[in-house]
Amino acid sequence: MTTGFSRLRREDLLKTACEVIAERGFGHTRTLDIARAAGVSQALLFYHFETKERLLAQAFGYAARLHLDALADVERSTGTPLDRLRTLLRLCSPAIPTEGWRLWIDAWSEAMRSPELEETSRRIDARGRTLMRGIIEDGVRSGEFECADPDATTWRLFALIDGLAVQTHTHPKVLSRRRVNVLIRTAAAYELGVPAEKL
Repeated sequence: MTTGFSRLRREDLLKTACEVIAERGFGHTRTLDIARAAGVSQALLFYHFETKERLLAQAFGYAARLHLDALADVERSTGTPLDRLRTLLRLCSPAIPTEGWRLWIDAWSEAMRSPELEETSRRIDARGRTLMRGIIEDGVRSGEFECADPDATTWRLFALIDGLAVQTHTHPKVLSRRRVNVLIRTAAAYELGVPAEKL
């Protein structure tokens, strides 16, 4: 049976692995890099994860769980649809300078070659779209939003967010954070028939 200490240690290793992967990329991350950053031996890493591939996949799974928890917090919120949409857009904004987006972008690239990463990234994307579509549908029912096709709007907004994430993290001097947020809020306002200043 896994002890509480072992579970905690495993979580620490996964968190460190995510930080190293975000900095170096999946393709350039070595188990030695993660072991050094965590202050442990490679033998301990292999004890917990058996292979490098399993370690990298589980690190991405760990990051995915954190994101799913954040999405669940938005879903449980008792705020209005507009309030929940604002929170979701902030959570997903590529204007926030986090290691998270670098990890996601690299994972998308690796997912073309890794079925495990593809399955995890697809599940996270689907969960985010389901949440946004539900918020939009609630807003239409309450009269806060005007939207004939919440599913299509959700796809367009997430496509914009993902595309801007790639641009801002690949070419960081092209767009300011403020401009990125304005583009997202303006698009959401247009799609939902609300003034941009409300978002």
